[in-house]
Amino acid sequence: MRSDLMSGTRPAQGREGGHAPSRAAGPKDRGVATALEPLLLHFFGGAPPVRFEFWDGTSLGPTSGHVLEVRSCDAVRRLLWAPGELGLARAFVEGDLSFRGDIFEMLAFLHAAVPANVRTDTLLPLHAVRAAYRSGALGTPLPAPPEEASPRGRLHSKGRDAQAVRHHYDVSNDFYAMVLGPSMTYSCARFAPGVATLEAAQESKHDLICRKLGLHEATASRILDVGCGWGSFALHAARRYGAQVVGVTLSPAQAGFARDRVAADGLAEQVEIRVQDYRDVRDGPFDAIASVGMFEHVGSAKAAEYFGIMRRLLGPRGRLLNHAISSVGGSRIGPRSFIGRYVFPDGELIDVGQVVVAMEDAGFEVRDVESLREHYAKTLHCWVRNLQRNWDAAVAEVGVRRARVWELYMAASANGFDDGGISVHQVLGVVPESGGSGMPSSRTGWG
Repeated sequence: MRSDLMSGTRPAQGREGGHAPSRAAGPKDRGVATALEPLLLHFFGGAPPVRFEFWDGTSLGPTSGHVLEVRSCDAVRRLLWAPGELGLARAFVEGDLSFRGDIFEMLAFLHAAVPANVRTDTLLPLHAVRAAYRSGALGTPLPAPPEEASPRGRLHSKGRDAQAVRHHYDVSNDFYAMVLGPSMTYSCARFAPGVATLEAAQESKHDLICRKLGLHEATASRILDVGCGWGSFALHAARRYGAQVVGVTLSPAQAGFARDRVAADGLAEQVEIRVQDYRDVRDGPFDAIASVGMFEHVGSAKAAEYFGIMRRLLGPRGRLLNHAISSVGGSRIGPRSFIGRYVFPDGELIDVGQVVVAMEDAGFEVRDVESLREHYAKTLHCWVRNLQRNWDAAVAEVGVRRARVWELYMAASANGFDDGGISVHQVLGVVPESGGSGMPSSRTGWG
């Protein structure tokens, strides 16, 4: 397993597709560590909690424990022009910053070390800028890594949503297979008792959703899979319960892969995969809708419209299972954040309480809310291990910068689920008919 995020890459001076790093101009008798000490004091509100090793061989901080390598003064220059998370992210993606040790531990340690009253999203104070000057890091802004997203158009318009989704998912099906494993399921698994592998946990999650939607209670069901990904849930529902499934995605790469899987399994008469926006689905009614890992792309401003469309697509006593990452109070993944620029542009995590209210306002009776937070942390740990095992092949497939993006984002997300900063909830609603729901009176039959 790789212990260094940037191992196996070229030195900064020879990065393919990159730029020539700035030359350090700090006084040799003082060294970069001494020159940059005021900058680190600003970020940490005191002495740095980990050891910083700089490009000139000097270092600062504890003599043991975690080590963060500042490989080029370009890392400092990026922070000058984009203080905080975005500048740090750009430096990591380009290879100007690296660290030795366990990625989960390092990120958690750095996150905990920054005092709550220290602002890292504003212009640096003068003494910090002077420190950058002494290290030779002043200069014009460096170009952002090409992996950054910049979708155009009106927020959450159909065109812009398609751009955002394709930025994330149309990377490489082979790359995702290296990360996700054979299940090709890009959402939280469910590690039920006795479930040991990621593949079995994903199947357990699919089956839980099918049972919550009542597929085991019906002889035939017509299902809409919103944000169907590579078709894993649709195939499970068709194989296990004989369901007729329509899956929609905005990603042509996902749709092509899913169609090939459907054909290979001989399920073309049961499963249809479309490249289609959920707002354009017109062929209801459906008996049930599964929306798994898609709601994060909708946005709070569109939540009422989204649930209204889901309601209109369902017949009486039809069920909706909305599975989405959530945040207390809600949070938009802004364009100055690492996740917003590199991973989920325009994404938004909506408070589960707001989801419940929005579903009720649309005419659903909410029947169940379940958190799978710990399961998602475990899922992400599995994905990171998969990427680390397949690192060389992944780099060959998508490039080292994008591989760094995925490792960093998945590890940071795992820590977020571990410490409760973010969660994931399944919210189950039903369209009541004259007061009747057709729902079981308890969870007993769901497994």
